[in-house]
Amino acid sequence: MDGVSEAPARSTVPTWAKRRLFDVVEYHRMGEIGILHEDDPFELIEGELIEMSGIGTPHIGAVMALTQGFALPAAGRAMVSVQNPLRLDFRNEPEPDVVLLRLRADGYRSEPPPMPADAFLVIEVADSSLRYDTEVKRPLYAKHGVAELWIVDLDAGEIEVCRAPVDGVYTDVTRAGRGRTVAPLALPDAGIAVADVVPPEEN
Repeated sequence: MDGVSEAPARSTVPTWAKRRLFDVVEYHRMGEIGILHEDDPFELIEGELIEMSGIGTPHIGAVMALTQGFALPAAGRAMVSVQNPLRLDFRNEPEPDVVLLRLRADGYRSEPPPMPADAFLVIEVADSSLRYDTEVKRPLYAKHGVAELWIVDLDAGEIEVCRAPVDGVYTDVTRAGRGRTVAPLALPDAGIAVADVVPPEEN
């Protein structure tokens, strides 16, 4: 009916129903044959295609600030990967906003793709995705041994720094607000001012 928007459809499939899970080979095959397209906002999490949240202006600005902030300090020591896949295992291939990767002779242009052992630092920028990033992706990264994770909480104006993963849990978690500078353990001289990443504080 004109002028009336429909509510989002809710799944009636019970949570206990058996689902058909995909692996990374099938996931990429769907792209090759056109079922998925390069700009489709999906990532593979625990074998399921998860639609990623839309990217707003503060999110874009945060990713740009992080990319620019790491570009010079990382030169010759790490590669800055922006919104590209990180393969955790055969059923998990999230697309973090920023990853600092170890240098590799082939520049990751051939197999294998970037994996947890290659990542110095993984960064997720969160606004509407905060619950998903903290409840789903944070334990997933910890489970697969990602050494350091930052979650940029745009609403709070803080960066959550997660380190020392043990048995699927980051055992060292701190939060840094505006006025603080944070740096990855692997590149301690590559500090990023939190105020340069999060939105300005409202007066």
